[in-house]
Amino acid sequence: MSAPAPDPVVVEVVRHGLNSAAKQMKRALMRTAFSPIIYEVLDFAVALYDDRVRLLAQAPSLPMFMGRLSFCVEAAVQAVGGPEALVPGDVLLYNDPFGTGSHPQDAAVVAPAFADGELIGYAAIKAHWLDIGGKDPYSTDTVDLFQEGTIFPGVKLVRAGVLDDDLYRMALANSRVPKLVAGDINAELVGCRTGVRALLAVVERHGLARFRAAAERMFDHGEATVRSYFERLPDGEYRARGVLDDDGAGPDPVPFEVMLKVDGSDVVIDVSNAPAQRPGPVNCTLPKTVAVARVAIGMLAGAGEPPNEGHQRPIRVITAPGTLFHPLRPAPTFIGGWASFQALETILAAVGSVVPEAVPAASGGDICSLVWWGTDSATGQPWADGSPHPVGQGGHAGGDGASALMHHAESATRVTPTEVWESRNPWLVEAVQLIPDSAGAGEHRGGLGVEYRFRALAQQWLTAVIERTRTAPSGLAGGRPARSNVAALVEPDGARRPLAKATRVRVPVGAVVELRTGGGGGYGLARERSIEAVQADLREGYVTEACARRDYPHAFPD
Repeated sequence: MSAPAPDPVVVEVVRHGLNSAAKQMKRALMRTAFSPIIYEVLDFAVALYDDRVRLLAQAPSLPMFMGRLSFCVEAAVQAVGGPEALVPGDVLLYNDPFGTGSHPQDAAVVAPAFADGELIGYAAIKAHWLDIGGKDPYSTDTVDLFQEGTIFPGVKLVRAGVLDDDLYRMALANSRVPKLVAGDINAELVGCRTGVRALLAVVERHGLARFRAAAERMFDHGEATVRSYFERLPDGEYRARGVLDDDGAGPDPVPFEVMLKVDGSDVVIDVSNAPAQRPGPVNCTLPKTVAVARVAIGMLAGAGEPPNEGHQRPIRVITAPGTLFHPLRPAPTFIGGWASFQALETILAAVGSVVPEAVPAASGGDICSLVWWGTDSATGQPWADGSPHPVGQGGHAGGDGASALMHHAESATRVTPTEVWESRNPWLVEAVQLIPDSAGAGEHRGGLGVEYRFRALAQQWLTAVIERTRTAPSGLAGGRPARSNVAALVEPDGARRPLAKATRVRVPVGAVVELRTGGGGGYGLARERSIEAVQADLREGYVTEACARRDYPHAFPD
């Protein structure tokens, strides 16, 4: 006889309890981390899983990390001998890019949770360490896995509650900024312990049997939510083409195709028609490719709910081993995230080609990362920092695109405040402002990009990873394209060096790094934009009169 269905009220109490537990993990990590890239930018993911590695709850942070964190848990557990090799108090460390779907700096820490001696789930965190011993703290030109950082292929960092000092010291010895990494490792441990305690509290409150029944009901509801969305879309194959500026190792563009197939309520994302894996590090490992599909479908069909395993059930991903979206080791993958950003944009474009009202026009299409490091001349201590930067979002059927927001793949991350930047790093931030005329015109215009100017107060080094410098963010439903991303180093003598994918760039005292992030594409015909909206844009300085007269002549009857 099947077990009775759980009380819907209990299911909701369990669901909210799990979401609260994940948020407790997030708060613990943020409050104890040493690096702004964690506590300000939120370059991490935290989640709780059941004993079958099914997503129970997550806290809002970096969406693309969340889509692949389950791979980290599975790989880490198998590497140490499977669930039977775990005991209470263990914590696993795992950062192999072909299992994490990230570069080695994104290190996953996994803690099993036991109730009365039975494994009931896992608390997991993946967070960015500022350096883990690669050829550079951040690279766009690696040629194999071994240049990209020290690999911890699933090891017990903590055994039955006791830190393995040998592994801990090895991690710090392979970092240029060991104090920062030490603080962040311990913050991850604190976060995981917090998650285990909070998960156990939920289970103990309801009992294991009732908890598991409620989780199954949660999963079924998440699946039904996604399926109900796709049942309303026309069946068929939705296709679009994307392109990367280059692969980091050479100048040639890297085109690819994405196909999304809707069959009733089943969804297939097919990227098997991709080019062969590249000699440069834009290769997007399988977990990352699966994450792209999960994030895209969650954005489209998740109904704004906190995701769980059920939301992922209707999705199937097809890849071809040895290609851009399923590279084989030891292919370089350090900036494979930039391929994933373009794949996400292309999935949305594929849907927009058939159902334009379902998606926005293209965004600035990138996170425009800058990673800096050097040595403090006063103390002799090494320092490092890094940040993504916001772009304009595409216009959509419901209105204008938002200005100065992070790319969809990192939509819950933040920009480090200028005060933190200037207090911790040898820069003067001379400008942070919206860029007039950077948005694509349309009935609903795109959002604006942002201009940054950083003046170096001491010699330092910089790696820039900036995509979509050659391809303008496209409009939708007749909307016009927006301006692309662009960056440059201006030397003290005024000489300009364009920056796109550039590793270990020397930034001398007095030099200025200029970054102008792209806008969002427009939605709908520009001639349909209301005169009142054009006039409001002029008043706010979002568009100059010359550009407005060109794009919206109907608003200037004289």
